[in-house]
Amino acid sequence: MKIDDKDKKVAISVILLLGIVSAFGDITYEGARSVYGPYLKLLGANALIVGIVTGIGEFLASAIRIPVGYAIDKTSKPWLWTILGYGMLISVPLLAITGKWPIAALLIILERTGKAIRSPGKDTILSHVSKKIGTGLGFGLHELLDQIGGIIGPLIFTFVISFAGSYKTGFILMWIPAILTVIFVIYARSKVTNPAELEKNTKNASKNVDLLNKNFSRQYLYYMLFIFFAMLGFANYPIISYHFLSHKVLSQDAIPLLYALAMAVDGVSAVFIGKFYDKKGFLSLAVLPISTFLMTFMVFSNMPVLAIVSMLIWGFITSMQETTMRSVITDITYISERGKAFGVFSAVTGFSMFLGSTIFGYLYAHSINFIFLYSIIAEMIALFWYVLFVRSSR
Repeated sequence: MKIDDKDKKVAISVILLLGIVSAFGDITYEGARSVYGPYLKLLGANALIVGIVTGIGEFLASAIRIPVGYAIDKTSKPWLWTILGYGMLISVPLLAITGKWPIAALLIILERTGKAIRSPGKDTILSHVSKKIGTGLGFGLHELLDQIGGIIGPLIFTFVISFAGSYKTGFILMWIPAILTVIFVIYARSKVTNPAELEKNTKNASKNVDLLNKNFSRQYLYYMLFIFFAMLGFANYPIISYHFLSHKVLSQDAIPLLYALAMAVDGVSAVFIGKFYDKKGFLSLAVLPISTFLMTFMVFSNMPVLAIVSMLIWGFITSMQETTMRSVITDITYISERGKAFGVFSAVTGFSMFLGSTIFGYLYAHSINFIFLYSIIAEMIALFWYVLFVRSSR
């Protein structure tokens, strides 16, 4: 067997294993996140405390990724940070044994911190091994498996609460996926302890580096600005579901089902989106701001049919965010700077989504028409930076 064929098989196995890891991880924390608010309330926390706790958690989930990214590049040990981050998932089942909201709040913040620690490492590993099969396809396969867990997790808690009537029972059950997550990530590491070497052995590795010698910092800056404004004009599901309910676009029971449908579209389309990127390259990014505005225009209408169609597009966009956007990072950065690049990328997207959600909420309280205007302005600015990014890559 040729060395390249052997490396390709190793790469595929690592991608699939990391997908399984993400699936079990999502079952653990996505299920728990769906009941954080009600559980804190049950323990005696008021709305302000819930808001502060979740706000701190989401802030740390974005901010910590930058220093973690730098640490990954400095130590050249992405597995260490990935395993450490996934190990912190034990904070979720530990919620079952706490009876006070301050302790529960600390565990919730630790869970979010764990995600911040593991994400740059996991993305760095995926970026290295995906070079063997195509970066888009690699991230697409991972996203497909990841979304399976994202759907199953909340369903488990829904089932447990419906039949057992206890949040703690749901948290106790989370020991199973949390432990399996750690087992599978350690097993994945045994397949390739130094994923960067796998990328260096890729036929076009030297060509990639040659292309990067020209205007790397400016190209990366243009890309970050493109991502920032593209995400700034993207409405998250809480504000969308609020609109559906307040304007009676859909019934209360249909709203979570529509979200599950969007997540299914996200997972199913990930592989196709990834392969499309591998074929068309940076040109495929143009779809992101265009589809985002189209989705915004449709989702804030009062027509149920448009609401359903818009959520299909919403799922497609979220899939692009997880596949194409990360694939580009892989193709425009040096191997030695990959951790830092993903850390900054995660922080930029997190801050942009936080700021965008705040703006959407403020504008929605005044007039939906302002949302349409805001979205098209944000996406037009994103297209401007996209053009500069594409030109800088030539």
